[in-house]
Amino acid sequence: MTRQISRRTMLKASGVAVGAAAGIAAAGGPASAAGSASLVHPGLLHTRTDLDRMAAKVKAGAAPYTAGFARLTANRHAQSGWQPRPQAVVYRGSGTPENYSLLYNDIHAAYQNALRYHVTGESAHADTAVAILNAWSSTLTAVSGSADRFLAAGLYGYQFANAAELVRDHGDFELARFQEMLGKRFGAMSDDFLVRHNNAVVSNYWTNWDLANMACVLATGILCDDRAQIARAVDYFKNGAGLGAVRNAIPAVYDDGLAEWLEAGRDQGHALLGVGLMGTVCEMAWNQGIDLYGYDDSRFLKGAQYVAKWSMGGAVPFTASTRRKGAVGGWSGSETVSAAAAVDPAMTRPIWAMIANHYTRRRGLPATYVTRIAARAAPEGGGGDYGPNSGGYDQLGFGTLAFTRDRASTAGGVTATSAAPGPTASASAAGSASASAPTSASASASSAPSAQGERGDLAATGSGDVVAWTAATGITALAGGLLLLRRRTRARQ
Repeated sequence: MTRQISRRTMLKASGVAVGAAAGIAAAGGPASAAGSASLVHPGLLHTRTDLDRMAAKVKAGAAPYTAGFARLTANRHAQSGWQPRPQAVVYRGSGTPENYSLLYNDIHAAYQNALRYHVTGESAHADTAVAILNAWSSTLTAVSGSADRFLAAGLYGYQFANAAELVRDHGDFELARFQEMLGKRFGAMSDDFLVRHNNAVVSNYWTNWDLANMACVLATGILCDDRAQIARAVDYFKNGAGLGAVRNAIPAVYDDGLAEWLEAGRDQGHALLGVGLMGTVCEMAWNQGIDLYGYDDSRFLKGAQYVAKWSMGGAVPFTASTRRKGAVGGWSGSETVSAAAAVDPAMTRPIWAMIANHYTRRRGLPATYVTRIAARAAPEGGGGDYGPNSGGYDQLGFGTLAFTRDRASTAGGVTATSAAPGPTASASAAGSASASAPTSASASASSAPSAQGERGDLAATGSGDVVAWTAATGITALAGGLLLLRRRTRARQ
């Protein structure tokens, strides 16, 4: 018998606007965590320490870095001379002349070439990345489409920022112009989504919608040295009203050390997407000295462990719940989920190396299921290695190369780096993580205000590409309509 020991009403039936004004104060946010010094650059998914480690390990022929690097060099996007196809307007969503695949393919080409440059020092790859980024910043005027435009803004905004961060000091890179494009075309739209949720009730959009836009706001803030943007993203992670806030995304903690992932009641593909996005948010924040990985007693670790175990075919507890959907002042409804969705243990995404290495190597915490699934997924590839549709491009990937590290030194059973997160917390090296029941690091929690607002049409689900992606791997995903947030009831399993 597994007993639920943490439950809360995740969203109220109605909410108040949150984050409408710039510069929301985030308790324990950047000012207190990162101090008053300049932001770290490079400081999104990779710091200088990380990049130097990759280069040194590959040069030395060390495993598993060489296997990870081989996946990078084999990817068609990682070849110098890639020709960009910038568009004035990018469209995503039904009823529009969709062309967003041009954008995400170019972004992954820019990122992969930039990463390859840092490993090898071959300038042709840096030049290719810069040419792609400059072409888009000189051409793009809008991101448009159905409600899926917010997915485009969030996903491709955070990815764009990461590619740009890797070449920000290149002599030919038009950094200021790129920062302006990123802020106006991506960051502003993502910020608006977190405030207004496209004029839907706050629980109308699944966890991954919020997380994609949180990632974009955070990445935009870091690339553009905008502390107010960083503060908004951090505050939303802790206190947001939507499904991406950590306590809403992971609403129930069980006494076996697992914590239910909200979208496990939807389908496996979206649950994996959400875990990857939350890990991305945590890693980017960590590299600026902000510990979201450990927030609320390492709640994310417990949620990632849950998804890892479930994705490998293990039995997990589940609490039935109902959540609201609809438009503000318009149609409304609700839907109940009562069990975790079916899974295919062969389904994977390049998300696990980053998470496993943080908890087991930086912090010295055991993470049995995350470690096992990371080993299964290794060596991780990137965009273009996980199917032709956009679901295969939702993560930048190459975690085996980028995030494998030595275990940090420990004192008294606690990792020395966990108390003072930051870009110097990572150490170099390879190896697999430990495997035993999860342990938590402590942190305090906050209750969540709510958010909603006004804006055009509502999404159907935004799930079509994930369904296509899973079908490409011989898997059928559940593609139901908009599930809305649910009020948790006490349950025993």
